[in-house]
Amino acid sequence: MMHRPAALLLAAACAFAPFAAQAEPAVTIPPPAAEASAPTAGLETAVLAGGCFWGIQAVYQHVKGVTNAVSGYAGGAQKDADYSAVSSGRSGHAESVQVSFDPRQVSYGKILQIYFSVAHDPTQLNRQGPDSGTQYRSEIFPQSEAQRKTAQDYIAQLDAAHAFKRPIVTKTGTMKAAFFAAEGYHQDYATKHPEQPYITINDAPKVVNLKTMFPALWRDPPVTVAQAAKGN
Repeated sequence: MMHRPAALLLAAACAFAPFAAQAEPAVTIPPPAAEASAPTAGLETAVLAGGCFWGIQAVYQHVKGVTNAVSGYAGGAQKDADYSAVSSGRSGHAESVQVSFDPRQVSYGKILQIYFSVAHDPTQLNRQGPDSGTQYRSEIFPQSEAQRKTAQDYIAQLDAAHAFKRPIVTKTGTMKAAFFAAEGYHQDYATKHPEQPYITINDAPKVVNLKTMFPALWRDPPVTVAQAAKGN
């Protein structure tokens, strides 16, 4: 996949794939059976990969308690943290989203429940919807030992309950991987281009599913990177 200027992205997808593909179906799943107590002050950060970052970002921008959701790259080296290199599938990076959230409003466990339920399909190996390659893998990059344990215990819980028709393939072993923000034209992409075919087919349904399945956590309008940069 070649790097494209911002203007051309209006007609491009996260990958050059058929628009006939459909969004991953949402799945109703229980929350984690147990997780660490939330801190009494301060924000937490989660770094999640699950296909094209446009859709993951769009979902979390509508979650109450999230203060920012930034599209970017995780799992590889800084020198390869650009769209052209990552799109080659050889950089080691996954398209990821760094989610900053207030754990007093939304817990890390709830962040993960949304991730597994509506944000992507955790049973697809190195692909999501129309996009394929290791850069579209399902991976949680724990930012602490507590996050690692919560994620691994939750995956074991969901697999034991046969919550999905196939086993979960989400990776959790890369601790505190460096996160690199993606190029500016990728930020707030779904919000800026709601009628772009890739967004309407693959990502907009995820946002609708969030509103339907997690009404207590729904927020509208979304919190955008542009707003967060201004401190709004």
